[in-house]
Amino acid sequence: MVPQLFPSNPDELMVIRNVTSDVITMSLPFARFGRFKFGGRGTLVRMSSGSIAVFSPVNLTPAVRETVSSLGGRVKYIAALDLEHHLHLTTWKNAFPEAEIIAPEGLWEKRQSNPEFKDTPFKHILRQDNKDHGWKISEDFDKDFEIEYVYGHGSKEVVFLHKPSCTLIEADLLFNLPAREQYSKTGESATSGIFTKIVKPLLSTTAPATWQKRFAWYVLSSGNRKAFTESVRRIDKWEFNRLIPCHGDVIESGAKGVFRTVFEWFLRNS
Repeated sequence: MVPQLFPSNPDELMVIRNVTSDVITMSLPFARFGRFKFGGRGTLVRMSSGSIAVFSPVNLTPAVRETVSSLGGRVKYIAALDLEHHLHLTTWKNAFPEAEIIAPEGLWEKRQSNPEFKDTPFKHILRQDNKDHGWKISEDFDKDFEIEYVYGHGSKEVVFLHKPSCTLIEADLLFNLPAREQYSKTGESATSGIFTKIVKPLLSTTAPATWQKRFAWYVLSSGNRKAFTESVRRIDKWEFNRLIPCHGDVIESGAKGVFRTVFEWFLRNS
């Protein structure tokens, strides 16, 4: 029996919240392997052009559609933040056919084995080979966002900085468990369950965050630590105060300090 990752009633359990007037989060329960309460989150951003970019899209429920409409309804970009956060890309692309998908290299190929996802077109594929020129999308997107393609991460992370709101948007680069907001409508604690209790210290940002430091060093960056370190140092040069992770609570302020705590080992002597 395949464990249930997402709730069967996402519209009832999703928390849709204005982080700013132009940045909206869509948070809902998500259990990794059906046991670890990681939480899931998508983010909508109304760009200065008036178009909408969606990052790590979640279920396209009636409430989400209404939220998109409230922002003007013009979804222009759909971003998969890594090789894992892609399950709802096709649904969103079908609903907004003019939207352009942004994704890391390797994801399109991965999706070809699934008939439901097969052949959904990707417009912008971020590649390691382009690192010397930077990762650019379009004039209107690049005006509002910086991009770092963390290809040294095992899941090929793509991290975005929304410059107008000084907000970092990411998926599996940094976790901020427990996922309180994401489980707030479920009637159950975000920290309940033996598996969640075991993994929570590993993915906590509470200083000194020793276990998450170790997780980043020995697990996330193990494939290419040099490239991972270079990406972390480039992100550290960005100006951000807020961090929106896919897993765990939003860090509303002081995010740069949290980032530096978690990635201290990569930033030494930088």
